[in-house]
Amino acid sequence: MAGMLDAVDQRTQLVGENRLELLMFRLNGLQMFAINVFKVQEVVQLPKLNLMPHRHDSVGGVTHFRGKTIPVIDLSQSIGMRPLSKDQSCNLIVTEYNNSVQGFMVGEVDRIINMNWNEILPPPDGVGRQNYLTAITKINERIVEIIDVEKVLAEISPYNTAISDHIVDKDLLSMATGLEVLVVDDSSVALAQCQATLDFLGIKVHTATDGKKGLELLKKWADQGENVPDKLLMLITDAEMPEMDGYRLTKEIREDSRLKGLHIVLHTSLSGSFNKAMVQKVGCDDFLSKFQPDKLATVIQDRMRTVVCSD
Repeated sequence: MAGMLDAVDQRTQLVGENRLELLMFRLNGLQMFAINVFKVQEVVQLPKLNLMPHRHDSVGGVTHFRGKTIPVIDLSQSIGMRPLSKDQSCNLIVTEYNNSVQGFMVGEVDRIINMNWNEILPPPDGVGRQNYLTAITKINERIVEIIDVEKVLAEISPYNTAISDHIVDKDLLSMATGLEVLVVDDSSVALAQCQATLDFLGIKVHTATDGKKGLELLKKWADQGENVPDKLLMLITDAEMPEMDGYRLTKEIREDSRLKGLHIVLHTSLSGSFNKAMVQKVGCDDFLSKFQPDKLATVIQDRMRTVVCSD
């Protein structure tokens, strides 16, 4: 299985081409699930776990991985399914989200598959596990469910959305009236965090749940005669989204003469070193790891100062 991931670093060529690679696996039963390969560090057979007192119900224990002690989450139990049996042949998917490393206990790991983001669709209404899915796709006529890992992690260890007092520039708050920001993200958890930060700063928020919807909204405003780069203080976009990812969204914006001046911040849970390189490749103005309200507020206020000074 480790050999499946040997060439992950070479896959950065997919960025900007609206493509991704999914690691597919099962939990209990035949249903196939997936997460993005870019968030995966390694896949190994489930090691012996050490139990922790007062742990969350979905945390099976901790284990040592490359010199670190990491929590191991029963992914099946965390999305409301039957817990995995540690007696069965389980695997551990080690991932990095928002600068933290954790392991997800899963059943059989299937394979890695290369796909186009326009083949990744939002989950339909009425899906029982919809709250824990960011998207679905179809492979060989079978539905694959893509798990909202950010929601899983937020329920185990809730993200802090409060902004530290020393971060807020109170002189700027009076200047926020009339400012607008578009946030594009398929994760309800991430949208809520951005919304809370922007609301606190007094900025009007528009939202879209994937890059395609975000681009359609921007083009609609432009078609109505609005100067979009002047209308919006910035666009804050996730990297991974169904139908169109944040990299492709940025590329499309930069190729539209009416939109190309828009200030774009890539806001993602993918690894920082990877994204800093991709920011330059696709033409974003800034990069920010998710769920860091102080840093998000700082980026927004820095942009406010630039706009206010230029006016």
